[in-house]
Amino acid sequence: MARDDLYIAVPSSFRCPISLDVMKSPVSLCTGVTYDRASIQRWLDSGNNTCPATMQVLESKDLVPNRNLQRLIQIWLDSVARRQLDADSVRNSAAVPSQNQVKLLVKHLDINCFSSLTKIICFARESEENREFLAKMDGFFSKVLDFMRNAESGIKIVEQVVKILDLMLTKISDKKPLLETNCLSTILLVLQSGNSDSQIEAVRLLESIAVDGESKLKIGQKEGLVAELVKSLRKENPRLIEASLSFFIAITMPKRIKTVVIQYRIIPELKYLLSQPNTTTSITEKALELLEELSTCKEGRVEIWHDSVLLGRIGETVLKVSSNATEHAVAILWSGCYLFRDRKAQEAVASSNGMTKLLLLMQSNCSPAVRQMSGDLVKVLGVNYKLCLSNYDTKTTHIMPC
Repeated sequence: MARDDLYIAVPSSFRCPISLDVMKSPVSLCTGVTYDRASIQRWLDSGNNTCPATMQVLESKDLVPNRNLQRLIQIWLDSVARRQLDADSVRNSAAVPSQNQVKLLVKHLDINCFSSLTKIICFARESEENREFLAKMDGFFSKVLDFMRNAESGIKIVEQVVKILDLMLTKISDKKPLLETNCLSTILLVLQSGNSDSQIEAVRLLESIAVDGESKLKIGQKEGLVAELVKSLRKENPRLIEASLSFFIAITMPKRIKTVVIQYRIIPELKYLLSQPNTTTSITEKALELLEELSTCKEGRVEIWHDSVLLGRIGETVLKVSSNATEHAVAILWSGCYLFRDRKAQEAVASSNGMTKLLLLMQSNCSPAVRQMSGDLVKVLGVNYKLCLSNYDTKTTHIMPC
C-alpha cells in the first residue's frame, strides 16, 4: 500500500488468500483457513467444494465469522488512517507552526478552515506548553465553540474541532457551553457519521462535561444521544466500546439516568459483551461495574436478576477474569440473592454451579469485603458451609488469586 511518501506494509494474515486484498469481512472454513467473505463465496458459488489454500475437500461449506481477526484488522486500519493524517498534516504544514503563526491561524479561522485546524492540532499535539498557550489565548475557545454550534460546518471540520477539544480537555475551565443543545447535536453527528477515532474522542468529551447531576441529566435527555452510545457497544472497535462503557459508568449515578439507559436496552448489550469469547479484561470489568451500578435501581434489578443467562455469565467471571471483575460480579450476586432475597436470582445462582465458586472464593486471598459477601451468599442459599468445606479437597484444586 503506497501513498506518496508514505509506505505501509500490510500484515500477510490480513490479506485474503484469494484476492490478496485486506479482508473486509474475514470468515473461516472448516479447514481453519480464513478468507474474505466475498471472495470465498464466489469460489463456492462456482461449484468448488475444496479449500483454495489447502485443496482439502470441505466437509462443510459453513462460513464462520472471524471476529478476533476483524477487530485486529480494524485496529490496524485505524492506525493507518492516523498515520496518513499525520503525514498529511506534516505535508500541508511542513512543520509545527510557531506561536505567532498559530495566533494568525486562530484569528482568521472561518468556515473553510480544514487546513488551519489541522495545523492547530499539530501544534497542540506537540507539547503541554503549546496546549497551555492555546488555553490562554483570547478568543480561542469561543472560536472553537462556534464550530461546535454550527453543524453545517461539515463532518470533517467538526471532527477536527472535536479532536482539538479532546487534546485540550484538562485546559477547559468552563465546559458548560458544551452542554448547549447545538453542541450536543454536533457531538451526536460525530458519533453517527465520524470515523472511529473521532467517535472515541467525542465519547471522552461527553464524559468530561458530565461533571454533576444537571450536566448528566442534560446529556441523558438529549434525543438520540444515549441510543447512539448504546449502539456503539456492538461495534468492532474495543477502544470505542471501552470509552462508551466508561462514559456510562460516569453518568449513571442519578436514578433518572439509570432509568433512561435501561430503557434503551443497555443491559442486553452488556450481556452480549460478557458472552463474547474475545472480550478484553478491561471491557469485562467495566461491563460488570456498570451492571453493578444499574442493579441499584428497581428497573435494573428486575431485568438483571430475572435473566438466568445473564446471571450465569456474571457468575462465570468469578475467579476467572481479574480481581476487579470478581468483586463487581460478587457484588451483583450478593445484592440480588442476599440483600434483596430475590428468589429467581437465588435459583439461577444455585443452578449454575455458583456455590462451588463461592466456596473457592472464601478460601482465596480475596479482599475482606468479597469474602464477607461470599459468606453471606453461601448462608442465604441454604448450604452448611462448614460441612461442604470439610468435604471439599482444596489441595487438588487450583484457586486463582482474586
